Amino acid sequence: MSTPDEPITDGRKAKGARRRAALIEAAVRVVARDGAARVTHRAVAQEAGLPTTATTYYFESIDALLNAALTSCMAADSVRIRELIEAPDAPDGTDKIRALALLMAELLTDRAHLLAEFELCLRAARRPELRDATSRWTAVLADFARLFTDDPLRIALFTNAYDGLLLKGLLGDGPTGAEEFEALLRELLPARG
Repeated sequence: MSTPDEPITDGRKAKGARRRAALIEAAVRVVARDGAARVTHRAVAQEAGLPTTATTYYFESIDALLNAALTSCMAADSVRIRELIEAPDAPDGTDKIRALALLMAELLTDRAHLLAEFELCLRAARRPELRDATSRWTAVLADFARLFTDDPLRIALFTNAYDGLLLKGLLGDGPTGAEEFEALLRELLPARG
C-alpha cells in the first residue's frame, strides 16, 4: 500500500484517484454555482462528465462528498500558505506580507470558488468531525503569523481576521485589492523590531 506522499503506480488505483479527485472538484464547482443544497450525485457526476454510479462508488453519501470537498479545499489553501511561509524573500523586494496580500486579492478574482469554500467551511460549525480540516487550516495561518510575532493574542487576531477580510471582500464592503489587504495585514502583523 502506498503512503499519501508516494505516487500511485497501479493503473487502476491511479484511475480511481483521478476519478475521485475529479468528483471532488466537480462538487466544489456545483457548490460554487448552485450552493451546497443543490449538490446531488447526479449533478456532480454530470459536472465531472462521469456516470452517476461513479459518485455513489466513491462517496457513500452527499455528506461524504461535501466533507471531502471541504477537506480538499482546506488542504489546497494550506499548501498555498505553507509555500509562502517557506519561500525565500523575493528578489524583487516583495515580502511575505505583500505576497499574502496579492494571494488574497487573487482569491477574490474567483468569487464563486471562494464563496463555495466559505459555504463548505460553515458545515464544520454543525459537524465536529469536519473541524480537523479547519483546525489544520488555522494552524497554517498561525505559522504564517509566527514569522512576524510570538504574541499569542496577535496570532489569534490574525488567524481570525484573515478569513473575515476575505468574507468582507466577497460581500463587497471590505478590501478587494492587494494594496488594501496589505495595509490591513501590516497592521495585524507589524514587522519585528
